[in-house]
Amino acid sequence: MKISKQARRDARELFRCCISNSELDENRVRTAVRRVAAGKPRGYIAILSHFQRLVRLEIMSRTAKVESATPLSPQLQTQIQGDLARRYGGGLTFSFVQNPAVIGGIRVQVGGDVYDGTVQGRINELKIKN
Repeated sequence: MKISKQARRDARELFRCCISNSELDENRVRTAVRRVAAGKPRGYIAILSHFQRLVRLEIMSRTAKVESATPLSPQLQTQIQGDLARRYGGGLTFSFVQNPAVIGGIRVQVGGDVYDGTVQGRINELKIKN
């Protein structure tokens, strides 16, 4: 669906209104969606569609997924959380996942940033180079 410039502007403004203390306020998001859906302004479907995309991107940028082949010790988890909090600021949500396919090492994804220190990642790099 093609979204008009006005719908994008309206969605961005709506999104800015939902930010409180530099964080996305879930209650404000619900209220904003309810009001737009009830009022049905011109292009409201496009506005809500773009607004949903902005909210999804914000949530992804505040979520850190850490994959490892074996469970990480609590000390290592705390260290990783501290390092990522220093780099990305507070308010991150962490998810530690065990994935045997990584073989060894860890892979961290925060939003669109991926830090791959896994054996599987290095093997894939070698395949691409050759």
